[in-house]
Amino acid sequence: MNLLGVIAAFIASFVVVAAVHSRVIKWAVRYNVVDNPNHRKLQREPVPVLGGVAVFFGLVVGLCVASPFMDIKPLLPVVMAMSVMLCVGVVDDASGLSPWFRFLIEIAVTLLLILLANMSLNNFQGLWGVYGVPMWLSIPLTIVAVVGIINAINLIDGVDGLSSGYCIMASLAFGTLFFKVDSVAAMLLCAISISSLLPFFFHNVFGKKSKMFIGDGGSLMMGVVMSSFVVASISSGGACDKCVDMGIGLVPFTLAVMCVPVFDTVRVMFMRILRHTSPFHPDKTHLHHLFIEMGFSHFGTTMCVLSLNALVVLCWYISYRLGASVDTQFYVVVSIGVLLTAGFYKFMRIQIARESAILRWMRGFGAKTHVDDKKWWGALQRTVDLK
Repeated sequence: MNLLGVIAAFIASFVVVAAVHSRVIKWAVRYNVVDNPNHRKLQREPVPVLGGVAVFFGLVVGLCVASPFMDIKPLLPVVMAMSVMLCVGVVDDASGLSPWFRFLIEIAVTLLLILLANMSLNNFQGLWGVYGVPMWLSIPLTIVAVVGIINAINLIDGVDGLSSGYCIMASLAFGTLFFKVDSVAAMLLCAISISSLLPFFFHNVFGKKSKMFIGDGGSLMMGVVMSSFVVASISSGGACDKCVDMGIGLVPFTLAVMCVPVFDTVRVMFMRILRHTSPFHPDKTHLHHLFIEMGFSHFGTTMCVLSLNALVVLCWYISYRLGASVDTQFYVVVSIGVLLTAGFYKFMRIQIARESAILRWMRGFGAKTHVDDKKWWGALQRTVDLK
């Protein structure tokens, strides 16, 4: 019955988002909630930015459909936190908010999750021989982790399909883990996250008339969802505790899944601080900006960045299957993650400065990702633009 509920919720979420998408676009245009082009933005004309609202509809409907089949009460605090961050993000999209005000709201939302959902990083699950973490340490650690993840998901939302595509991939990875340990509520949230994001992803990537951005509302909301998956995977007393006996390093696993958003955000903010600017000051130094600068299309950039993240997860999985200890799995993930984010970024900046043969090859590869003149692309565009 639980599996039936998950399947029903998956279908309902997909159908709802597909159905309301065009209506949400009309709301965004009517109330001028659009992302206007400027020197930092990559689009050339205003684009509606209420995609997060459509995704939220799908998530809520999915939970309602699943409620007769299973207990969804453990997810209600997460839904409350999602609602708050969606509202904050929509207001930010419409009229702008101070980054510091948003930062304080994110801390308050994290405290809400700690108090109402007992969400806390209170266990290292054997990393460095550490298991239980005292409350005085777990609470600030949880705040740093959740706020960091929320902002990391928000900051990768720079090209078509990247943030939604990443969240789909991450939900699939976490959902596989929760399925393995029979954590039904968490698996449900993974399933409806995927099905709610899929229609939006296709419109965002392939749509022309139906294109809409997920906006700060959607990326902040999905940041809450991703952070809830991370905490549910690691925290003590959950279904994932049994993974320790299987040799699965839960901290390395979650870090591998979150690799590109987290490592790239840390790199960008660290470099901003070194330049004596605010870590929240927007610029064009993210990994996806690098691919765009090298001539990749939005679609090509998204596929490359997601492939880098998937490669880190694959490296973690290989280390686990080879019997590596939890500590070794962690070092593998950190090493490969830093190499494929900060190392790759620095290496390519050197190639750009030198106009090297490697850069010319990358530009040639990037040029091949411009496929908007292909028949299959046009067919997809006409399909998703149907009303």
